Amino acid sequence: MTGPAATVTPPGMRGFHTIAVMPNVVLYCADPLRPRAVDSHFAAEARRARELGGTVALVDHDALTRGDATAAVARVPKDTGPVWYRGWMVSAERYAALDAALRERGTRLATTPAMYRTAHELPGWYEVLASVTPESAWFAMEPGARPSTADVMAVAATLPPGAAVVKDHVKSRKHEPDAFHIADLAAAGDVHAVVTRFAERQGTDLAGGIVLRAWEPFRGAESRVWWVDGVPVATGPHPDADGDPEPPALDALRELVPRLDCRFVTTDVVRHADGRTRLVELGDGQVSDHPRDRDPTPLLTALLAA
Repeated sequence: MTGPAATVTPPGMRGFHTIAVMPNVVLYCADPLRPRAVDSHFAAEARRARELGGTVALVDHDALTRGDATAAVARVPKDTGPVWYRGWMVSAERYAALDAALRERGTRLATTPAMYRTAHELPGWYEVLASVTPESAWFAMEPGARPSTADVMAVAATLPPGAAVVKDHVKSRKHEPDAFHIADLAAAGDVHAVVTRFAERQGTDLAGGIVLRAWEPFRGAESRVWWVDGVPVATGPHPDADGDPEPPALDALRELVPRLDCRFVTTDVVRHADGRTRLVELGDGQVSDHPRDRDPTPLLTALLAA
Protein backbone atom coordinates (compact mmCIF):
# COMPACT_ATOMS: atom_id res chain seq x y z
CA MET A 1 0.00 0.00 0.00
CA THR A 2 1.27 3.44 -0.86
CA GLY A 3 2.12 5.49 2.20
CA PRO A 4 1.28 9.10 3.13
CA ALA A 5 1.57 11.83 0.52
CA ALA A 6 5.12 13.02 0.12
CA THR A 7 6.21 16.47 -1.00
CA VAL A 8 8.70 17.27 -3.72
CA THR A 9 10.23 20.63 -4.57
CA PRO A 10 10.97 20.83 -8.31
CA PRO A 11 14.49 21.85 -9.42
CA GLY A 12 14.82 25.60 -9.67
CA MET A 13 11.94 26.16 -7.22
CA ARG A 14 13.80 25.71 -3.92
CA GLY A 15 12.43 28.09 -1.31
CA PHE A 16 9.26 28.85 -3.26
CA HIS A 17 6.70 26.06 -2.82
CA THR A 18 6.26 22.32 -2.74
CA ILE A 19 4.02 20.08 -4.80
CA ALA A 20 2.13 17.29 -3.04
CA VAL A 21 2.62 13.85 -4.54
CA MET A 22 -0.67 12.09 -3.95
CA PRO A 23 -1.03 8.32 -3.54
CA ASN A 24 -3.04 6.70 -6.30
CA VAL A 25 -5.52 4.82 -4.12
CA VAL A 26 -9.06 3.77 -5.07
CA LEU A 27 -11.50 2.30 -2.56
CA TYR A 28 -13.77 -0.37 -4.02
CA CYS A 29 -16.62 -2.21 -2.33
CA ALA A 30 -15.71 -5.65 -1.03
CA ASP A 31 -17.58 -8.75 -2.12
CA PRO A 32 -20.15 -9.50 0.63
CA LEU A 33 -19.33 -13.21 0.47
CA ARG A 34 -15.58 -12.82 0.01
CA PRO A 35 -14.57 -9.79 2.08
CA ARG A 36 -10.95 -9.87 0.90
CA ALA A 37 -12.02 -9.57 -2.76
CA VAL A 38 -13.49 -6.71 -4.78
CA ASP A 39 -17.22 -6.96 -5.45
CA SER A 40 -17.63 -8.75 -8.78
CA HIS A 41 -19.45 -5.74 -10.25
CA PHE A 42 -16.27 -3.66 -9.90
CA ALA A 43 -13.63 -6.40 -10.21
CA ALA A 44 -12.58 -5.72 -13.82
CA GLU A 45 -12.27 -1.98 -13.18
CA ALA A 46 -10.24 -2.57 -10.02
CA ARG A 47 -7.95 -4.95 -11.89
CA ARG A 48 -7.35 -2.30 -14.56
CA ALA A 49 -6.67 0.31 -11.85
CA ARG A 50 -3.91 -1.92 -10.48
CA GLU A 51 -2.48 -2.45 -13.98
CA LEU A 52 -2.28 1.33 -14.39
CA GLY A 53 -0.25 1.66 -11.21
CA GLY A 54 -3.04 2.37 -8.76
CA THR A 55 -3.55 0.78 -5.37
CA VAL A 56 -6.87 -0.80 -4.45
CA ALA A 57 -8.30 -0.96 -0.94
CA LEU A 58 -11.62 -2.37 0.22
CA VAL A 59 -14.69 -0.88 1.91
CA ASP A 60 -17.46 -2.94 3.51
CA HIS A 61 -20.54 -1.35 1.92
CA ASP A 62 -22.97 -3.39 4.04
CA ALA A 63 -21.37 -2.10 7.24
CA LEU A 64 -21.47 1.44 5.91
CA THR A 65 -25.17 1.30 5.02
CA ARG A 66 -26.10 -0.08 8.45
CA GLY A 67 -24.30 2.84 10.11
CA ASP A 68 -20.99 1.28 11.17
CA ALA A 69 -18.48 3.38 9.22
CA THR A 70 -15.60 2.32 11.46
CA ALA A 71 -16.13 -1.33 10.55
CA ALA A 72 -16.60 -0.35 6.90
CA VAL A 73 -13.05 1.01 6.64
CA ALA A 74 -11.29 -1.56 8.83
CA ARG A 75 -9.41 -2.97 5.82
CA VAL A 76 -8.21 0.42 4.57
CA PRO A 77 -4.54 0.86 5.56
CA LYS A 78 -3.81 3.79 7.83
CA ASP A 79 -2.14 7.04 6.75
CA THR A 80 -2.97 6.54 3.10
CA GLY A 81 -3.71 10.18 2.32
CA PRO A 82 -6.50 11.23 -0.10
CA VAL A 83 -8.37 8.43 -1.86
CA TRP A 84 -11.13 8.01 -4.43
CA TYR A 85 -14.20 5.87 -3.76
CA ARG A 86 -15.66 3.78 -6.59
CA GLY A 87 -18.58 1.76 -5.36
CA TRP A 88 -22.24 1.43 -4.63
CA MET A 89 -24.32 4.51 -3.98
CA VAL A 90 -24.61 5.82 -0.43
CA SER A 91 -26.55 8.71 1.06
CA ALA A 92 -24.80 12.02 1.71
CA GLU A 93 -25.00 11.29 5.44
CA ARG A 94 -23.35 7.87 5.06
CA TYR A 95 -20.70 9.39 2.80
CA ALA A 96 -19.86 11.98 5.45
CA ALA A 97 -19.56 9.17 8.01
CA LEU A 98 -17.23 7.30 5.63
CA ASP A 99 -15.01 10.36 5.32
CA ALA A 100 -14.94 10.86 9.11
CA ALA A 101 -13.99 7.21 9.69
CA LEU A 102 -11.22 7.44 7.12
CA ARG A 103 -9.85 10.60 8.72
CA GLU A 104 -9.56 8.70 11.99
CA ARG A 105 -7.17 6.43 10.09
CA GLY A 106 -5.11 9.28 8.59
CA THR A 107 -6.94 9.11 5.28
CA ARG A 108 -9.57 11.25 3.59
CA LEU A 109 -11.76 11.20 0.52
CA ALA A 110 -10.56 13.33 -2.41
CA THR A 111 -14.21 14.32 -2.92
CA THR A 112 -15.30 16.06 0.27
CA PRO A 113 -18.72 15.38 1.80
CA ALA A 114 -19.85 18.84 0.66
CA MET A 115 -18.79 18.08 -2.92
CA TYR A 116 -20.53 14.72 -2.78
CA ARG A 117 -23.85 16.22 -1.66
CA THR A 118 -23.64 18.93 -4.33
CA ALA A 119 -23.24 16.38 -7.10
CA HIS A 120 -25.38 13.59 -5.66
CA GLU A 121 -28.55 15.57 -4.93
CA LEU A 122 -30.37 17.63 -7.57
CA PRO A 123 -30.87 20.75 -5.40
CA GLY A 124 -27.08 20.92 -5.03
CA TRP A 125 -26.32 21.28 -8.73
CA TYR A 126 -29.53 22.59 -10.25
CA GLU A 127 -28.93 26.35 -9.91
CA VAL A 128 -25.57 26.19 -11.69
CA LEU A 129 -26.89 23.99 -14.50
CA ALA A 130 -30.48 25.27 -14.82
CA SER A 131 -29.87 26.65 -18.30
CA VAL A 132 -29.03 23.21 -19.75
CA THR A 133 -31.49 20.94 -17.93
CA PRO A 134 -35.31 20.65 -17.73
CA GLU A 135 -36.98 23.16 -15.44
CA SER A 136 -37.41 21.68 -11.96
CA ALA A 137 -39.00 22.41 -8.58
CA TRP A 138 -39.15 20.47 -5.33
CA PHE A 139 -40.28 20.29 -1.73
CA ALA A 140 -38.80 18.49 1.26
CA MET A 141 -40.46 15.35 2.58
CA GLU A 142 -39.42 12.65 5.02
CA PRO A 143 -39.30 8.99 3.94
CA GLY A 144 -42.59 7.25 4.69
CA ALA A 145 -44.61 10.48 4.67
CA ARG A 146 -47.59 10.94 2.36
CA PRO A 147 -47.37 13.97 0.03
CA SER A 148 -50.25 16.40 0.32
CA THR A 149 -52.10 17.61 -2.75
CA ALA A 150 -51.40 21.19 -1.67
CA ASP A 151 -47.63 20.66 -1.52
CA VAL A 152 -47.57 18.82 -4.84
CA MET A 153 -49.66 21.36 -6.72
CA ALA A 154 -47.79 24.34 -5.26
CA VAL A 155 -44.64 22.95 -6.85
CA ALA A 156 -46.42 21.97 -10.07
CA ALA A 157 -47.70 25.53 -10.46
CA THR A 158 -44.14 26.86 -10.75
CA LEU A 159 -43.37 24.74 -13.83
CA PRO A 160 -44.38 25.28 -17.47
CA PRO A 161 -47.79 23.77 -18.32
CA GLY A 162 -47.84 20.28 -19.77
CA ALA A 163 -46.17 17.02 -18.89
CA ALA A 164 -43.54 16.33 -16.23
CA VAL A 165 -41.69 13.55 -14.44
CA VAL A 166 -41.23 12.88 -10.71
CA LYS A 167 -38.13 11.81 -8.77
CA ASP A 168 -36.51 12.46 -5.41
CA HIS A 169 -33.25 14.34 -4.89
CA VAL A 170 -31.27 11.39 -6.25
CA LYS A 171 -33.30 8.83 -8.19
CA SER A 172 -36.43 8.27 -10.25
CA ARG A 173 -38.45 5.19 -11.04
CA LYS A 174 -38.29 5.72 -14.79
CA HIS A 175 -38.94 2.06 -15.54
CA GLU A 176 -42.31 2.33 -13.77
CA PRO A 177 -44.30 4.86 -15.83
CA ASP A 178 -47.20 5.03 -13.37
CA ALA A 179 -44.79 6.31 -10.70
CA PHE A 180 -42.74 8.50 -13.01
CA HIS A 181 -44.59 10.23 -15.85
CA ILE A 182 -47.18 12.96 -15.30
CA ALA A 183 -49.26 13.62 -18.40
CA ASP A 184 -50.63 17.03 -17.38
CA LEU A 185 -49.51 19.19 -14.46
CA ALA A 186 -52.92 20.87 -14.39
CA ALA A 187 -54.70 17.60 -13.49
CA ALA A 188 -54.34 17.74 -9.70
CA GLY A 189 -55.75 14.29 -9.02
CA ASP A 190 -53.48 12.57 -11.52
CA VAL A 191 -50.41 14.54 -10.43
CA HIS A 192 -50.97 13.67 -6.78
CA ALA A 193 -51.58 10.01 -7.63
CA VAL A 194 -48.30 9.65 -9.55
CA VAL A 195 -46.30 11.43 -6.85
CA THR A 196 -47.92 9.32 -4.12
CA ARG A 197 -47.11 6.08 -5.93
CA PHE A 198 -43.53 7.22 -6.35
CA ALA A 199 -43.18 8.11 -2.66
CA GLU A 200 -44.74 4.84 -1.52
CA ARG A 201 -42.47 2.73 -3.72
CA GLN A 202 -39.35 4.61 -2.67
CA GLY A 203 -40.29 3.96 0.95
CA THR A 204 -37.36 4.47 3.31
CA ASP A 205 -35.07 5.08 0.30
CA LEU A 206 -36.74 8.40 -0.48
CA ALA A 207 -33.92 10.95 -0.63
CA GLY A 208 -34.62 14.53 0.41
CA GLY A 209 -38.10 15.01 -0.94
CA ILE A 210 -40.15 15.24 -4.12
CA VAL A 211 -38.81 16.78 -7.35
CA LEU A 212 -40.93 17.56 -10.41
CA ARG A 213 -39.13 18.13 -13.71
CA ALA A 214 -40.74 19.52 -16.83
CA TRP A 215 -40.91 16.97 -19.64
CA GLU A 216 -38.89 17.73 -22.77
CA PRO A 217 -38.86 15.88 -26.12
CA PHE A 218 -35.54 14.06 -26.48
CA ARG A 219 -34.15 12.09 -29.38
CA GLY A 220 -31.69 9.21 -29.40
CA ALA A 221 -29.94 7.56 -26.47
CA GLU A 222 -28.21 9.10 -23.48
CA SER A 223 -24.46 9.53 -23.18
CA ARG A 224 -22.52 9.57 -19.92
CA VAL A 225 -19.63 12.04 -19.69
CA TRP A 226 -17.06 11.72 -16.91
CA TRP A 227 -15.43 14.88 -15.55
CA VAL A 228 -12.35 15.12 -13.32
CA ASP A 229 -11.49 18.55 -11.92
CA GLY A 230 -13.85 20.21 -14.37
CA VAL A 231 -12.45 18.51 -17.48
CA PRO A 232 -14.31 15.85 -19.53
CA VAL A 233 -12.04 12.79 -19.54
CA ALA A 234 -14.26 10.04 -20.96
CA THR A 235 -17.53 9.77 -22.88
CA GLY A 236 -19.60 6.72 -23.66
CA PRO A 237 -23.11 5.32 -23.59
CA HIS A 238 -25.25 5.55 -20.50
CA PRO A 239 -25.26 2.10 -18.84
CA ASP A 240 -28.95 1.73 -19.79
CA ALA A 241 -28.44 2.78 -23.43
CA ASP A 242 -28.64 0.41 -26.38
CA GLY A 243 -25.73 0.95 -28.74
CA ASP A 244 -23.61 4.05 -29.20
CA PRO A 245 -25.43 7.37 -28.87
CA GLU A 246 -24.73 10.43 -30.97
CA PRO A 247 -21.65 12.19 -29.50
CA PRO A 248 -22.84 15.11 -27.39
CA ALA A 249 -21.84 18.72 -27.90
CA LEU A 250 -20.29 19.85 -24.61
CA ASP A 251 -19.64 23.57 -25.17
CA ALA A 252 -22.10 24.80 -22.52
CA LEU A 253 -21.18 22.10 -20.02
CA ARG A 254 -17.47 22.85 -20.34
CA GLU A 255 -18.24 26.31 -19.03
CA LEU A 256 -20.73 25.31 -16.32
CA VAL A 257 -19.44 22.07 -14.76
CA PRO A 258 -16.25 23.66 -13.32
CA ARG A 259 -18.46 26.16 -11.45
CA LEU A 260 -19.76 23.32 -9.27
CA ASP A 261 -16.33 23.03 -7.65
CA CYS A 262 -16.71 19.24 -7.52
CA ARG A 263 -13.71 17.08 -8.28
CA PHE A 264 -15.37 14.07 -9.91
CA VAL A 265 -18.81 14.05 -11.53
CA THR A 266 -20.78 12.51 -14.36
CA THR A 267 -23.26 14.17 -16.67
CA ASP A 268 -25.94 12.11 -18.42
CA VAL A 269 -26.80 14.04 -21.57
CA VAL A 270 -29.09 13.60 -24.56
CA ARG A 271 -30.16 15.53 -27.64
CA HIS A 272 -33.30 17.64 -27.44
CA ALA A 273 -35.63 17.29 -30.42
CA ASP A 274 -34.32 20.68 -31.58
CA GLY A 275 -30.70 19.45 -31.48
CA ARG A 276 -29.52 21.05 -28.25
CA THR A 277 -27.55 19.00 -25.74
CA ARG A 278 -29.62 18.65 -22.56
CA LEU A 279 -28.53 17.44 -19.14
CA VAL A 280 -30.75 14.63 -17.89
CA GLU A 281 -28.89 14.07 -14.63
CA LEU A 282 -25.67 14.98 -12.87
CA GLY A 283 -24.11 12.62 -10.37
CA ASP A 284 -21.05 12.08 -8.23
CA GLY A 285 -18.60 10.09 -10.33
CA GLN A 286 -17.63 7.82 -7.46
CA VAL A 287 -21.06 6.18 -7.42
CA SER A 288 -21.84 6.38 -11.15
CA ASP A 289 -21.83 3.08 -12.98
CA HIS A 290 -19.35 2.51 -15.81
CA PRO A 291 -20.51 0.10 -18.54
CA ARG A 292 -18.64 -3.12 -17.92
CA ASP A 293 -18.28 -3.78 -21.64
CA ARG A 294 -16.35 -0.52 -22.10
CA ASP A 295 -12.67 0.10 -21.39
CA PRO A 296 -12.31 2.12 -18.14
CA THR A 297 -8.71 3.11 -18.98
CA PRO A 298 -9.43 6.78 -19.93
CA LEU A 299 -11.38 7.33 -16.74
CA LEU A 300 -8.93 5.56 -14.45
CA THR A 301 -5.93 7.25 -16.06
CA ALA A 302 -7.45 10.66 -15.29
CA LEU A 303 -8.35 9.69 -11.72
CA LEU A 304 -4.93 8.28 -10.92
CA ALA A 305 -3.26 11.41 -12.29
CA ALA A 306 -5.51 13.87 -10.42
